[in-house]
Amino acid sequence: MANIKWLTLAACIAGVLLVGFTSGIATASGMNGWYDTLQKPFFNPPSWVFGPAWTALYILMGIGLYLILQTPKSEVRTAVLLIFGVQLFLNFAWSFLFFYFHRPGIALVEIVTLWAFILFMILQFHKLSPTAAYLQLPYLLWVSFATVLNASLWYLNR
Repeated sequence: MANIKWLTLAACIAGVLLVGFTSGIATASGMNGWYDTLQKPFFNPPSWVFGPAWTALYILMGIGLYLILQTPKSEVRTAVLLIFGVQLFLNFAWSFLFFYFHRPGIALVEIVTLWAFILFMILQFHKLSPTAAYLQLPYLLWVSFATVLNASLWYLNR
């Protein structure tokens, strides 16, 4: 524990949480209006589940980012950080496509792309820090569920 750079760890977590909080604004704007009017599948979780789930996932992403930043500088690390940035942007964009613009079909295509980038990120993380990679597995599982939910919402409301 003495080797942990606490300020860097806090910055990584805070940065990822800030992205999540910002996309959460788009989510909140759609949750209390348009989203409430949609037909939902039987497995649709209650709205209160999403905030704590995403907060935990963003914290895990931030810890993973920190672990990658602690590896030696290299071309691989630079590429992995780019992949992390792309998946974080895709994560951010999905909320706007789905909740703000009310485009579940386009959001479905986007979340499938996000899922592929998360898987790619995990595989690349594993090259540098297996722990960082394993910390992202709940994220992949949650986005897998979210993809099925997105597809169901699109299908039921097309």
